[in-house]
Amino acid sequence: MANPPDPAENLTEARKSAFAPFVFPDTRVLILGTLPGEASLREQRYYAHPQNQFWRLTGAVIGREDLPALEYEERRGTLRAHGIGLWDTIASAVRKGSLDAAIREARHAPLADLVAGLPALRAVAFNGATSAKIGRKLLADATVRLVDLPSSSPAYAAMRFEAKRERWLELREFLP
Repeated sequence: MANPPDPAENLTEARKSAFAPFVFPDTRVLILGTLPGEASLREQRYYAHPQNQFWRLTGAVIGREDLPALEYEERRGTLRAHGIGLWDTIASAVRKGSLDAAIREARHAPLADLVAGLPALRAVAFNGATSAKIGRKLLADATVRLVDLPSSSPAYAAMRFEAKRERWLELREFLP
């Protein structure tokens, strides 16, 4: 008699969904990932994997090198105070693990609608190549600047942190 399927294995194949957009009417820069990874989904927090460099990179952008050390809600409040919003290019998808390459059956986020409702928005930044590939198609008619950034993911090791940081610092031009 065969063993029943492992419920944990089934969960890894389940459809995964993005979080609600973290935006406000005064959002000036919207940073878009692709889809939250396993650690983020588990903790229900953007960029929760301890080796993801997102919080270090955005801390450099806003001049708060201590940003990663703050509690999550303080980090979000700091981003809001600096006009930075967060969301993802994929609303939901089937994916085993956290890698973008494993995404299947993607349903794209309604980015054009979101962007149209943000009156202070000056730029949309894509955190990684997959986010940029999807987001640029969805925002082809956008009137704001579209900025491709190197991924903050620990899976993207082709570029050293210092080089990523220099590219991310380009976002400063769009902030108050």
